[in-house]
Amino acid sequence: MSQRLLIRGGRVIDPSQKKDRNADLLIDEGRIAAWDPGDVGDAEVFDATGWIVAPGLVELHAELREPGWEEDETIESGLRAAVRGGFTSVACLPNTRPPIDTAAGVQFVQAKARQSRLAKVHVIACISQNREGQQLAEIGGLAETGAVAFCDADRPVQNASLFRRALQYCQMFDRPVFNFPDVEELSSGGVMHEGLVSTILGLPSIPAAAEDVMTGRDLRLAEATGGRLHLANISSAGSVELIRRFKARGVPVTASTSIVHCVLTDETLRSFETRFKIHPPLRTAEDVESCIAALIDGTIDAISSGHAPRATEKKMLELDRAPFGMSGLETCLSLAATHLVRTGRLDWLTLLDRLSTRPAQVLGIEGGSLKEGAPADIVAIDPQAEWVVHPDVFASRCTSSPVAGERLYGQVAATWVDGRLVYERPGSKT
Repeated sequence: MSQRLLIRGGRVIDPSQKKDRNADLLIDEGRIAAWDPGDVGDAEVFDATGWIVAPGLVELHAELREPGWEEDETIESGLRAAVRGGFTSVACLPNTRPPIDTAAGVQFVQAKARQSRLAKVHVIACISQNREGQQLAEIGGLAETGAVAFCDADRPVQNASLFRRALQYCQMFDRPVFNFPDVEELSSGGVMHEGLVSTILGLPSIPAAAEDVMTGRDLRLAEATGGRLHLANISSAGSVELIRRFKARGVPVTASTSIVHCVLTDETLRSFETRFKIHPPLRTAEDVESCIAALIDGTIDAISSGHAPRATEKKMLELDRAPFGMSGLETCLSLAATHLVRTGRLDWLTLLDRLSTRPAQVLGIEGGSLKEGAPADIVAIDPQAEWVVHPDVFASRCTSSPVAGERLYGQVAATWVDGRLVYERPGSKT
């Protein structure tokens, strides 16, 4: 177990308690022991003066790609990237080879994650067998093995009857059903958002309706069944408005958007660079503004990193042949700090709620809190740091970043998991 540790002098922000004040935190045996303790005896001291101390970030749906796609990412490399980005918990998607649709698949990922001794991993298992969208996976056995949610990852369930049964069945195990809304008949073959830019460039496109139509379907099925629905990587103004309306009707839905969909637009594809080819596609300035407004008012509950790693040689292909994907774990927090906090759109308390507290609640896991007795999963953030994104030094195997070369503000200084220091920025004070 971890020794006693005092994190001293930081600005402690805990959205779960709506606290934002200077405080000392005592960690004992891997858990939060006290705020502003008296005598701490022989506890190790970490000086966080000038930094923000917050619950470790929680990634709702990252791709770790192992087993089967180790050229893109391994569990260890993905988790090394996670802790550098301040994430102490990562929910991983089942688009592996073979897909995570058996108890053995869940156990394999859990074992590899334990061996890494980095961030915690929570497995999102398949809704359907082999992600084929035809037969339900063994949801009961997967839940018993530790799957925290169910999703077919980048193959959204097209079969409405199957998705309805999944929503109903997962209620028995109190697990959310995730979907990345996309109607394949509308999006197949597209490489970017359908709009003025795609018309000018002559590139095959993906209409916002591909997302909106399935968002509407999923919301209606959630309303009909009462199942827990999470809509992932929302990117369009139309989907945002649908979610807002159904939430007002009391439908048990949560939603997330990736940080890049709050920052970048389809104008970036004028460069024809594959690092901007992500799914869902980067959309218009209006869509970006809708996603930000939804984060502010709570229509969108959480921010994800959008981490979908692909090997360098794959992203070096022509735009129409290169796969969708990007590296996001190591830049997510700084992107949000730069474009949402620094611009005054969100304060730190709200941002950390969307990156930590709310994602933990969606997944139903411990985390996202600095209450006494909570796991000591903690991130220290240097809000004044300036740095330039150089993907060649990423811990992730994926070096394709849509923000490569950008100057960002705010940087992770240290990350603890269960009170154990798993990352410290080179040159940070101790």
